[in-house]
Amino acid sequence: MSLRRSHPDELIVGLVSVSDRASAGVYTDQGLPGLKDWLGRALATPWQAHERLIADERAVIERTLVELVDEVGCDLVLTTGGTGPARRDVTPEATLAVATREMPGFGEQMRRISLAFVPTAILSRQVGVLRETDEHAALILNLPGQPKAIAETLEGLKGAEGSPQVPGIFAAVPYCIQLIGGPYIETHTAVVKAFRPKTAIRSQP
Repeated sequence: MSLRRSHPDELIVGLVSVSDRASAGVYTDQGLPGLKDWLGRALATPWQAHERLIADERAVIERTLVELVDEVGCDLVLTTGGTGPARRDVTPEATLAVATREMPGFGEQMRRISLAFVPTAILSRQVGVLRETDEHAALILNLPGQPKAIAETLEGLKGAEGSPQVPGIFAAVPYCIQLIGGPYIETHTAVVKAFRPKTAIRSQP
């Protein structure tokens, strides 16, 4: 595995849409475009994306996550789809199977945000985990399937003036990636403000 960054702070992100019908061409996938659109608005530092559109097959999901972290060298992997209670929804099981450590706060906050919109948020089984090797570590997060829900989960809830009411999960992502040895990520605060303790904020030149 070799990281190919065009800049020391470039974020390498894997985007995985898990859908039987979209991967079979029955309908157009919305997950990957939704993820790319949001990251394009939110990230203020360089980033590159590696996209995968795959079926709801646990072995396929596991192989894809391992490939993106161990071979491609992604710092962050975002999945969309396959997190409900239906029998074909196996994204959380696949994610946990390739994890070295779980980050339960991410799943808890995702459901907290979604519950402000729909009571069926309690059916979501989304998880956040770390996958670590001797050379590299990555954060893997399961997100909802629809672009609107993806944005709400990542950004959080905002008041009429645009001030945050419930923090989105991405506010904690840059510091998490920094702690596991990844690049220093900055965001556009109008979309989501990355939080770090003062001791972890890089001084401006």
